[in-house]
Amino acid sequence: MISDDGFVKVCGIDDLDERIGKRVFVNDVDIALFLVDGKIYALKNICPHQHVAKIYEGFITGNRVACPIHGWEFDLQTGKLGGERRGLDTYEVKVINEYVYVKAEEKELNW
Repeated sequence: MISDDGFVKVCGIDDLDERIGKRVFVNDVDIALFLVDGKIYALKNICPHQHVAKIYEGFITGNRVACPIHGWEFDLQTGKLGGERRGLDTYEVKVINEYVYVKAEEKELNW
């Protein structure tokens, strides 16, 4: 169910384990959710390196998630690779009454 502000309920907060990813879909967008130190992060689940949907199985180190396939590391908050290199899209998250909501729309490509 999509709310008026575009957020979609994806799971209960109790469905998330600290530093363990969870895969969810919002508006056909494949998303990796992570609970780290009490904060929830939502990133595109598809690694740009080999286009593998495995970020949710990644390893958390500090404020980064490492792709389990080839080890590329992405900042949980910005989605960026080291420095200013582009990486993963990030999405807004909010918690209401112990439920996690994510706002995500598939980006349109302008060829």
